[in-house]
Amino acid sequence: MANQFIWWEATLPTATWLVWRANSGGQSTFCKAAATAAKSRKARHALMLLAMSIAIWGSCADRTATAGEIGHYAPGLISIRDYIMPADPGFYSSIYNYYYHSDRLNDADGNKKDGIQLAPGAPKTHVDVDADVFVTVPSLLWVSPWTILGARYGAYIAPSFANSSAGAALDSIRGDGHNPSVSSYGLGDLYVQPLWLDWSRQHWDFALGYGFYAPTGKYDVESKFIPGAGRQRVEATDNIGLGYWTHQFQAAFAYYPFDNKGTSITTAVTYELNQGKDGFDYTPGSRISVNWGISQYLPISADNKLLLELGPTGYSQWQVSDDTGHDVTSNARDQVHAVGAQLGLTVAPWNAAVNLHYFHELMSQDRLLGDVFGLNVAFKW
Repeated sequence: MANQFIWWEATLPTATWLVWRANSGGQSTFCKAAATAAKSRKARHALMLLAMSIAIWGSCADRTATAGEIGHYAPGLISIRDYIMPADPGFYSSIYNYYYHSDRLNDADGNKKDGIQLAPGAPKTHVDVDADVFVTVPSLLWVSPWTILGARYGAYIAPSFANSSAGAALDSIRGDGHNPSVSSYGLGDLYVQPLWLDWSRQHWDFALGYGFYAPTGKYDVESKFIPGAGRQRVEATDNIGLGYWTHQFQAAFAYYPFDNKGTSITTAVTYELNQGKDGFDYTPGSRISVNWGISQYLPISADNKLLLELGPTGYSQWQVSDDTGHDVTSNARDQVHAVGAQLGLTVAPWNAAVNLHYFHELMSQDRLLGDVFGLNVAFKW
């Protein structure tokens, strides 16, 4: 059966990676004290203390912090059966290629957003969104011959390579109204899942996993002068990583109506618990993602060595707790919902599979709204 020789990888990492092209203009206001205090390192340190004090009276701070971190986990990255562990022990690899396009940024009510605030109390700055996302994620998975509490045990590691990240670019555009640098391709944040358990039966699989995202991607904070707002602390425009650690917990269930497991009805719930963001007094809120899909194998050769896979799929993602810290300026909670389809080809003698998938995002709040295209290759060593 195909489920016995194809690696169905779980929960690949990385927030989506993108290219932002934005045109901005407009004015904003900033405290004169902040503009003066930001001229030296000692003065900027004093400004931080000053900002903490005057925040009580609603005065300005020394940066344009924002809510709106969209997290590390990208719900449109993986394939329908990727949440269930491969049946056979051994080493598996995959290469995930992900493309995302969006020309729309929505506000907290789900309406198209034409401008952003560069500083508290400042007027809106016009932004034209044209986002193109590119990411490559090679992964190495190990399925052990051991069992723990009756479940098969596995683990995997997945670095990411990109020109920017969705989170970093979104922070950049909200921070100073300009596009991030995308002239080079570099290492993004790393995902490691040391614990993956799968209880497998004839008609179902239940999997639990824990992993973490390490901030290995390029990440810097810099001081910029924003017209009308003074000198602000913002994230560098060439950032790739998000600048914080994330703990990820996941539960997945697959139901197989037939003994050959040719039909799979799969759902997964993923929870992200974020740590503090480097360079700011800011901790992004927790997130929950729900993925679902129906996968059907159809033999296209008489000996069943060549299988076509197809089926509908979709995802939803919500921010479920507020951002915290002195640098938070808004507590709007984002969400996004998408539906799509997957088409794949499994070659049994090669222990390999190729999958194409597409998602259309139906609605979003306080984040981008767009379309996802993926090309995924997986094989057993």
